[in-house]
Amino acid sequence: MVNVNVVKGELSQAEINAYVARAHELYPHKPIEAIDLSVDGDYVDVEYHFSDVPFQRIRRITGYLVGTIDRFNNAKRAEVEQRVKHSVSA
Repeated sequence: MVNVNVVKGELSQAEINAYVARAHELYPHKPIEAIDLSVDGDYVDVEYHFSDVPFQRIRRITGYLVGTIDRFNNAKRAEVEQRVKHSVSA
């Protein structure tokens, strides 16, 4: 459910539905939280507000791109524990 805010004018429900449908066409992989529609005569300014997307950190560990080492076998886990970690100083 997308929250739609219409300011400075009025729009019919059909027009609002068209703006919501267009938003889903433009951003199919982004969860839309709200849309602000600002009416200015014959023009409408549209502002989209997106929901936060869960972020998983991916690292390169011993030659593999992984988020966690849950699926590593014992040898690969030992390799991770024994590797030299470098730090950056400013």
